[in-house]
Amino acid sequence: MAVSSAVKIVPLGDKVVLKRQEAETKTAGGIVLPDSAQSKPQRGEVVAIGDGHTKSDGTKLPLTVKEGDKVIFSSYAGDEIKLGDETYLLLRESDILATY
Repeated sequence: MAVSSAVKIVPLGDKVVLKRQEAETKTAGGIVLPDSAQSKPQRGEVVAIGDGHTKSDGTKLPLTVKEGDKVIFSSYAGDEIKLGDETYLLLRESDILATY
């Protein structure tokens, strides 16, 4: 579950840590977009997962996503966290809409 050799992050419960995909810097027609016009992508790669959902009887249900999965998530989901020079997104598994 290590994010990098210098920094290790271990999400708890049903939380997932993602590395957001880089924003597009050019349009399909070749127009270069300034930073203010670039929208944050709703896609990313799972870099760490928690140990799962806790059911009402206390048993753990493992998460359906795994490290390395490429996912699409809700636009306002999660919290951005900065560790070292990298920025990650910490969100609940339920905020993930699909894998691809």
